[in-house]
Amino acid sequence: MALPKQFKEENFESIRIYHYVEELVYSYREYMGDLLKDNEIPLTEAPFLIRLRFSDNTTQMELTKLFKVSKGYTAKLLRRFEDKGWIIREEDSSNRRKKIVNLTPEGVKKTDELIALLDTWEDKVSSGLSDVEISVLKNLLFKLVMETENF
Repeated sequence: MALPKQFKEENFESIRIYHYVEELVYSYREYMGDLLKDNEIPLTEAPFLIRLRFSDNTTQMELTKLFKVSKGYTAKLLRRFEDKGWIIREEDSSNRRKKIVNLTPEGVKKTDELIALLDTWEDKVSSGLSDVEISVLKNLLFKLVMETENF
């Protein structure tokens, strides 16, 4: 990937965080898009499945809000995941209108595959960093993400 000319080591502090994030997202999408081209799940749907891996008893509504998509899109996507055997949706015992979404064992296997691809990308982009630098980077990114809750 060819970086824009603004990315020079002598001016790294003057580059906006947004531009760094944009380049990282582009790199990730390009890398994963190529790998998922012949896979059962497109790049646009993979984040839903990965999010379910790290959430217990997530509701359909929570996914809709989290990904800022329509209720219809979420329902359609979850139906596709159900058809593939990756998730189950169950009624919430305290509110029958709520649907709780959880991964099946097949869904866990699929997310293992996706996470392995994600980890490979992360290892590649962070290969020039020490363990301490990676830890500092993650700490700083965590702080930035926590600030987004205030919007």
